[in-house]
Amino acid sequence: MGNLQAIKGMKDILPADISAWQALEQLLADIAGQYGYQEIRFPFLENTALFKRAIGDVTDIVEKEMYTFVDKNEDSVSLRPEGTAPCARALIQHGLIREKATRVWYQGPMFRRENPQKGRYRQFHQFGLEAVNVEGPDVDIEQMQLMWRLFKLLHLDENIQLQINSLGTSEERKSYRSTLVAYLNQHEDKLDEDSKRRLQTNPLRILDSKNPVMHDIIEGAPKLLDSLGAESKAHFEQVQKGLEAANIPFEINTKLVRGLDYYCHTVYEWVTNSLGAQGTVCAGGRYDGLIEQLGGKPTPSCGFALGLERLLLITEPKWLAKSPDIDVYFIAVGEAAKQRAQLLAEGLRDSGKSVLVHAGDGSFKAQFKRADKSGAKWAVVLGEDELAKQQVVVKPLRESGEQRTLDFNELATRI
Repeated sequence: MGNLQAIKGMKDILPADISAWQALEQLLADIAGQYGYQEIRFPFLENTALFKRAIGDVTDIVEKEMYTFVDKNEDSVSLRPEGTAPCARALIQHGLIREKATRVWYQGPMFRRENPQKGRYRQFHQFGLEAVNVEGPDVDIEQMQLMWRLFKLLHLDENIQLQINSLGTSEERKSYRSTLVAYLNQHEDKLDEDSKRRLQTNPLRILDSKNPVMHDIIEGAPKLLDSLGAESKAHFEQVQKGLEAANIPFEINTKLVRGLDYYCHTVYEWVTNSLGAQGTVCAGGRYDGLIEQLGGKPTPSCGFALGLERLLLITEPKWLAKSPDIDVYFIAVGEAAKQRAQLLAEGLRDSGKSVLVHAGDGSFKAQFKRADKSGAKWAVVLGEDELAKQQVVVKPLRESGEQRTLDFNELATRI
């Protein structure tokens, strides 16, 4: 029997890569806090009914992609494929939607059994945020400003583009759906199998097809923007004016849709050409109907989800570089020196330093090689001669400078 491997589409994150993840996660938490968003955490596992009610029975996510099973109580449960529905469930369950406005953010793994490829995994990680009980276009603009701040800090503002559209109200979308279906029925013989399946269940998603065979049909389809009423058009115009005032470049993409009824008004995506077919890095929009659909009161809401794997693929490591995790590598030879090194290391840790003490045997030369590979800033050396004098030798490993000899009682304050 061969070595066990990770499940297809589920990727290990190794120690060499984790500092970039931690830096990005901390940056996202800091930016969200600047905009008044607070962290929320909810389970990986939810009742399957939550996603069927929120996402819909006839979506690809529910039909094909969710990890769903029946537990010992004969309950159908699913690993969360996205964060908005479980976040909304948590806000309803704990009464947080009764507050005037609630802004929350979350991050963590999501699960979909898709075909793995660059930027797409079966266990993937998202950062998301939601603002509930907030009306009007201002919060739409706020959340896009938040993302633009992130992209500028990561020097991605030249490599990523914002696309926006408006879905109007559910009534306007229902009227448009009839118009779209009538148009598509005229071209039914040219539709691919996926579009034929969606024609009666989720026709708006046909506009999002990436199949080149569908290009001309989609280009000739009636535009949803033409079906909007005065209030929806005013909302969309305010979003555009807000983005222009914030100097955030954007383009209107009339084919950008959501296939779920609870979405309305503004929808948007941040896209890049650096990831091939998986070019969407972040997607968001308004979903004023979701809270009511899950059993709450009608609640205006807006949010987005950001794919962390995709963002890391297009971010230069230097923009997420952190100082070495290890400040000091302690080199000690001899049993007595090793014991004293452990005590001196504790004193350094008390002063806030991160310290790695060499474990096991090894000559000074071998231990120095380990110290260099560890990424530590300094090596602290303790042998029998130093121990007799109650001193250590401190040698810089990352910067130029001469080694120094320090008394034991100076080490924690002078290094």
